[in-house]
Amino acid sequence: MRSTHEVTNQAPPLLGHDPIAGDAALAEACRRHAGQQALDSLADLGRLAGSEQAQEWGRLANENPPRLRTHDRYGHRVDEVEFHPAWHQLMGAAIGHGLAGAPWAAAVGGDRHAHARRAVGYLGWTQVEMGHGCPVTMTYAAVPALRHAPGLAEAFEPGLTSRTYAFGLADPAGKPGLVAGMGMTEKQGGSDVRANTTRATPNGDGSHSLTGHKWFTSAPMSDLFLVLARTGEGLSCFLVPRVLPGGERNVFRLQRLKDKLGDRSNASSEVEFDGTTGFLVGAPGRGVPTILEMVTTTRLDCVLGSAATIRAALSQAIHHARHRSAFGALLIDQPLMQNVLADLAVESEAATALAIRLAAAQDAGERDLLRLAGAVAKFWICKRTPTVVAEALEVLGGNGYVEESGMPRLYRQAPLNSIWEGSGNVIALDVLRALGTGSAALAAVTAELALARGADPRFDAAVTRLQAELADRDELPARARRLAGQLALCLQASLLLRYAPAAVADAFCAARLGGDGGAVLGTLPAGLPMRAIVDRAAVVPA
Repeated sequence: MRSTHEVTNQAPPLLGHDPIAGDAALAEACRRHAGQQALDSLADLGRLAGSEQAQEWGRLANENPPRLRTHDRYGHRVDEVEFHPAWHQLMGAAIGHGLAGAPWAAAVGGDRHAHARRAVGYLGWTQVEMGHGCPVTMTYAAVPALRHAPGLAEAFEPGLTSRTYAFGLADPAGKPGLVAGMGMTEKQGGSDVRANTTRATPNGDGSHSLTGHKWFTSAPMSDLFLVLARTGEGLSCFLVPRVLPGGERNVFRLQRLKDKLGDRSNASSEVEFDGTTGFLVGAPGRGVPTILEMVTTTRLDCVLGSAATIRAALSQAIHHARHRSAFGALLIDQPLMQNVLADLAVESEAATALAIRLAAAQDAGERDLLRLAGAVAKFWICKRTPTVVAEALEVLGGNGYVEESGMPRLYRQAPLNSIWEGSGNVIALDVLRALGTGSAALAAVTAELALARGADPRFDAAVTRLQAELADRDELPARARRLAGQLALCLQASLLLRYAPAAVADAFCAARLGGDGGAVLGTLPAGLPMRAIVDRAAVVPA
C-alpha cells in the first residue's frame, strides 16, 4: 500500500535532555545555595528525568489511574488502592533520590544544604509527572510536625526519612520505608478547619478513637496520616497509621476516590473514621499549630511544583518553536514568537529563583523570612501557573491541544497548587497575618529586598510603592491580594537583579514592575535581547 503523505514539519519528542543540570537557571540556583557537589549528586536523577523511559512512566501512570478495592473476594473490608507499575517506578525514583523525607536525616547528619538540594531535585524531577509529587511532598512535610511527639518521631522518623520505597499495607515498625499523608479537610469546612467535627476520645492506653469523615485525603495508600480531630481541649492533631502495631489493620474506610480535574495518577479519597486508632501529636487543643508545621512545608512544595510545571511547559514550547516552521521561517526566529518565549522564560526563571531561595531559607533556619516570603510565593507563583501554561500550550497550537503532546496534562494540573494548602484568598489573608504589628517576618523580607536596592531604578520605585501600600492600613483585607502580588514581584526582582544575567533582570523589571505585572505575556518592550533570553532557557541535552 502506497503512503498517502510524508510527515514533515513536526517537532520530535523532547527526550535526552537534563531538566536539572541542563536548565541554566536551576543549575545556577543550586550552585548558589547548595554548591556544585549538590548539583553533581543529582546528575543521575536529571538524566533519568529527561529519558524516554521516565516520560513513559508519566504517561502510563496517568492513562492507567488507581483503582479502589473496598472488599476482598470474601466480603472483608480491605480498603486498598491499586496502582499501575509505572506509578511505583516514579515513586521509587523520587524516594530513592532523596526527594521525600531524606533531607531531615541528612540535615541532622551535618548536611547544611540538604533542603536546597532536595528542592532542586524535586523541581527537576516532578516535570516528568506531577501526581506522585503529592505523597512525596507529604512524606517530606510530615517529619517536622511529627517531632512534636518525640516518642512517635523516634519510632517512625527513620522510615519517613528512608530512601527505600516499600509499597503495601504492613506494620510500619517493620517496613524499611514509610509514606505519609494528611487528613484535614471536611466537607462542611474546607479551608476552615476549625469547623471540623471529627471527634477523638481517649482509650485509656495513650491512644484515642476517632470518629468522623474526611472530605479530601490524598494518597490513601500511605502508611501514616496526620489528621485533625476534636478532643475535650479543642482541635488536636493525631497520627493515624493504616496498620496498627502488631499487624492489625486500622479502621480506615475509603468511601470513594475523587474524580479530579488534574493528574489522574494520584489517588485522592474520602475516608470514614469509625473507632479509628490515633496517637496524639503535640499538646491537646493545639492541633492547628502542630499540623501547620506540615502545612508550611507542603506550601514550599506548592511553590516548587508550580515552578516545575511552568518550566516543563516552557521547555516544550521552546523545543517546538526550534523545530516548527511557519510562514517561511522557524517559529523561534520570528520576532513576536521570540517575545512570547522570552517572556515565558523570564517568568520561569523568576519562579525558580524564588523557590530555591525559600528552600535555602529552610536550611538556614530563616523562619521569619519563610513565614512571609513563603506565603507570598505560594500565592503568586501558583496563581501565575495556569496563565503561563496556557500561553506555552498556545505556542504548540493545535498540537498542544491533544493529549499526546503532554500539554493538556500540564494545563489540567496547573491550578492545583493554588488551591492545595490554602486557596488564593486564604493565603492572601495569611500574608496579612504575617504582616502583623512589629512583624519580624516583614523585617526579614525588607532586609532581603534591601540587598538589591540601587541596582535598578524601576526596582527601587517598586519597593517605594510597596512601602506606601504597606503603610496604608485602610481596608487591608480587600487589598490583600494586591499586597501579596507586590511583595512577590519585588522579591523575584531582587533575586534576578542580584543573580540573573542582566538581560533577564532587565526584562523582568521592564515587564513586571509596571502597572499590570506582566498580565499579558509576550509584551516585553522592544530592544531587549529576546533571542538570548530564549536560548538561555532552552534545556541542554544530557
